[in-house]
Amino acid sequence: MTRRLFLSGALAICAWVSVPSEAQAALNPNDEYIIVSGGPSLVSQESYRREAHRHDRWWGNFIRTARFRIEQLQKASNGAVNITWLVYRPGYEARQNEDGQPHVTNIESVRDKYKIRLVWFSSGEEVINYINGGQDRSRVKVSGFEYFGHSNKFCFIFDYSNHILGASAAFLHQSQLGSISRKAFARGAYCKSWGCHTGESFSAEWRRVTGAKMIGAIGKTDYSKTYEGTLPFVSPGGRWSS
Repeated sequence: MTRRLFLSGALAICAWVSVPSEAQAALNPNDEYIIVSGGPSLVSQESYRREAHRHDRWWGNFIRTARFRIEQLQKASNGAVNITWLVYRPGYEARQNEDGQPHVTNIESVRDKYKIRLVWFSSGEEVINYINGGQDRSRVKVSGFEYFGHSNKFCFIFDYSNHILGASAAFLHQSQLGSISRKAFARGAYCKSWGCHTGESFSAEWRRVTGAKMIGAIGKTDYSKTYEGTLPFVSPGGRWSS
C-alpha cells in the first residue's frame, strides 16, 4: 500500500498549552498512555522533488513533537502518567546512516530524561500487537493514544520516502484496525493523530473498531515550527475533526 503526503506552512500554536480537558481522564496512572512516532524521510529521496514540494528535511520532527507532548502530559499529571513511546526504529537507523549522526542514541536520551518506556517497532502489526497485549490489558488499559508522523486519509505512514520516493513500505492501514481489541481501551480514552488527513477516513474506522474517538486533521498538518517548540498545527483551509 503506498500513499502520498505533502506539508505546507501556517501560523504555529505554542506547544506549552495545557492538556485539553477531554484528555485529563486519560492521565490515570493505573492505565497506559501510548505515543507513537513514525519515521522521517531520507534527504537523498526528497532531493529528487521540486524545491517547493520538499519537506520533512529535519530528522527529528516526529521525535521533538513527541517529546513536547510527553513533557506536557507529565506536567499535567505531576509525573504520575504511565507513558509508553513506540518509535519506528528502521526509519531512524536509515536516517542516522545518511546523516552520520547518533539519532537512535538521541531518542534513547529522551527516554532516559523523562523516565518513560521506549518500545521500538518496525511494522504496523507490531503496533497492533502492543496495543492488544503490550501490557496485561485485563489490568492496564490504554487511556490515551497519540500519533506523530506521516499519514493520509487511510493510514499511518511509518516509512515515508525511505525506499521509494513518496511511498511507504511500513504503515498501519485502516483495513488492519479490525485486529485491534476493543477491550484494550479504557472508557473515554483520548486518541489523536497529528498526521495529515486522518480525520477524513481513518478516524471514523478507528472509532468504529475501538469505540474510542480519534481526533484527526481534515486537510494537512504542519511540523514546520517544531524548532520553535510547537506542536503540529492544521494548515490553512483545514481543521481538526471533533
